[in-house]
Amino acid sequence: MKDNQQLEQNQREQPMALWMKAAITGFVGGVFWSLLGYLAHFFHFTELSPNMILLPWKIGDWKYGKTGNYLAIFLIGVLSIVVALLYYVLLRKMKSMWVGIGYGLALWILVFYVFNPMLPGLRPVSQLERNTIITTICLYILYGLFVGYSISFEAQENEQQKQPTKTANE
Repeated sequence: MKDNQQLEQNQREQPMALWMKAAITGFVGGVFWSLLGYLAHFFHFTELSPNMILLPWKIGDWKYGKTGNYLAIFLIGVLSIVVALLYYVLLRKMKSMWVGIGYGLALWILVFYVFNPMLPGLRPVSQLERNTIITTICLYILYGLFVGYSISFEAQENEQQKQPTKTANE
């Protein structure tokens, strides 16, 4: 007969590393918010679709259709892992939601101003429709808020678990 400690139901599950939770949060956030971006494009709230990240490559006309958009959504999720890990490294200890909002706004500025020359399907901001600008800023802000708040919350929870619990006698 097995010792009581060795029974499977009596063993504690090892908690997932915080950086791994951040990576998963990044992937899920990237896929979710780019799907919403695709939906916004479908309903003509924005002239941009997720497949704009595929436009620099000569890979065929399929990149302009549904297949290209779905592949782009997946790739944005993968790229978002890097973005979330960057937040994890630099800003995870910040507890304000404004940090995530600012992070999303900074990402929008980075994509639409810095990376603009590398994305041939992306016109300069001054040439974009007002609805496109407003919609994309909102999506990036919500993405930054989602990633930032999720990672900061997990970091705070992790810190609380590491601290010894105080007893009533203390």
